[in-house]
Amino acid sequence: MADMRSFGEAVVAWAAGGPGDRARELAGQLGVRTVVLLEGPSDAAAVDVLAARRGRDLAAEGVCVLSMGGAMNVGRFAGLLGPTGLGLALTGLCDEAERGYYARGLDRAGAADRRFYVCTADLEDELIRALGVDRVRELVRAEGEVRPLETFLRQPAQQGRPAGQQLRRFFGTKKGRKIRYGTVLVEALDLDAVPEPLDGLLAGL
Repeated sequence: MADMRSFGEAVVAWAAGGPGDRARELAGQLGVRTVVLLEGPSDAAAVDVLAARRGRDLAAEGVCVLSMGGAMNVGRFAGLLGPTGLGLALTGLCDEAERGYYARGLDRAGAADRRFYVCTADLEDELIRALGVDRVRELVRAEGEVRPLETFLRQPAQQGRPAGQQLRRFFGTKKGRKIRYGTVLVEALDLDAVPEPLDGLLAGL
């Protein structure tokens, strides 16, 4: 049975140079109205978890949360999905360093009026600041990763770095860890203290 994940997979295959027929078919079949363009799977995990915590079923609302595999791909995806493609509403979440890719990509796709949300450094930075370093360390401990974290913190490159930056780097040192903590950190958030970019994104859907 086709679901929103099938649509996302069809779009990714289309963006990689495949035919777009399946994506078009599923967009109509599933009633897709909005696509959230995200840099990677950890961002997608965070958005999905926050939506679930707030009692929302984004797929049922016609919203596809899509990991593009990097911000540099936003122009390609926006062209396929936005006004010049399937005509879907677009939004997204990106790091400050990638703001330009989003602005230019949406502009080229005729979607310069579509709002996207920008994290100060990245989403992990926003979540660490919202929770506080001590709480994040507690969560790392609860995940059974105290020893890997301690080993990481002994590396010369980490000496003198602010604790928040160290944690951000740690989350990116092992495949799958950023996705894992994208879920763990959002699950631990006070729903009244969700970082502004993530909160704004969800509220705008």
